[in-house]
Amino acid sequence: MAKPKPKSFDKLKTVAENRRARFDYHIEDTFEAGLALQGTEVKALRAGEATIAESYAEVRDAEVWLINSNIPEYSHGNRLNHEPRRPRKLLLHEREINKMFGAVERKGMTLVPLSIYFNATGRAKVELALAKGKQAHDKRATIKDRDWKRDKARLMREKG
Repeated sequence: MAKPKPKSFDKLKTVAENRRARFDYHIEDTFEAGLALQGTEVKALRAGEATIAESYAEVRDAEVWLINSNIPEYSHGNRLNHEPRRPRKLLLHEREINKMFGAVERKGMTLVPLSIYFNATGRAKVELALAKGKQAHDKRATIKDRDWKRDKARLMREKG
């Protein structure tokens, strides 16, 4: 029997993070997906250059694709350099793809990348989340909770 996957993934070096996603979406479930990359893309990622701020993932023909992520061209790459905003295939198990497809189709959820990182074995991975968009009042409540936690920590520091 297979071991259950750990709740948090072992992130050795985080390259890009989508901090806005946790504010804009209710995160339901997270997945770790591999990235199908070209050589110069890996070198650019190792240099720490990538943005996933306005990117998303979609299920097409039983495959998951990362759309609109920006990995800029490698500075020392020549004519073999990659296209910066090309769709990149995400490597997942079939049952995970089916689960994502069902949630996106039936429940109206979105696939949002949370971070791109290198794991302990040196492979580039994407932390992908099944998320539901927040309404404006939910965002206000999030801001209110965050401010209260900050004030509470400040009061605890001052009082003792």
